[in-house]
Amino acid sequence: MRFNLSEINELIRSRRTIYPEQFSDRKVHIEQIEVLLNNAQWAPTHGNTQPWRFKVFMEDARQRLSDFLGKTYLELTPSEQQNNLKLSKMLTRPMQSSVVIAICMERQPEEKILEIEEIEAVACAIQNLHLSCTAYGLGGFWSTPKLIYHQKTNEFLGLGEKDKCLGLFYIGYPAIEWPKAHRKPLEYTTEWFRD
Repeated sequence: MRFNLSEINELIRSRRTIYPEQFSDRKVHIEQIEVLLNNAQWAPTHGNTQPWRFKVFMEDARQRLSDFLGKTYLELTPSEQQNNLKLSKMLTRPMQSSVVIAICMERQPEEKILEIEEIEAVACAIQNLHLSCTAYGLGGFWSTPKLIYHQKTNEFLGLGEKDKCLGLFYIGYPAIEWPKAHRKPLEYTTEWFRD
């Protein structure tokens, strides 16, 4: 084997969502973020279009993101549907995180590759990012509130008309014990064809 498979298995199976409310105030260094993003870029990409784009919010810029999320949630959500807990999370999560990355897809101008394949490539990049966080012992949370897909978010992030934000990825050091989880056995999810 080229790599230690047992360590890779453990890494993949240890990946968990850890929410910003569960982060400590310990700061993640920019050098670590660069490693995470470099690993994210090694995701598979049809036609080598590399459609991922990263907008990194650190330090004071987190407040600008928080303000945008809160204001936009109130603007886009009818008053009778507004939820104080959701609003509170929009406002506080950027500030509870050491780093927040808006993960975006830049649409290929020629549109030779199907949009769904570009989205899938970015999703693979997010998995690489999350696995790299796990290896560092960093908590990660991929959040996709409805407003993230709105034109207002594209404008805030400086994205093109056909580009998309595919979520916010919150990063921080956990202040909790690493969570445990389970998956269904293969017989519940897999069909085998032999002839």
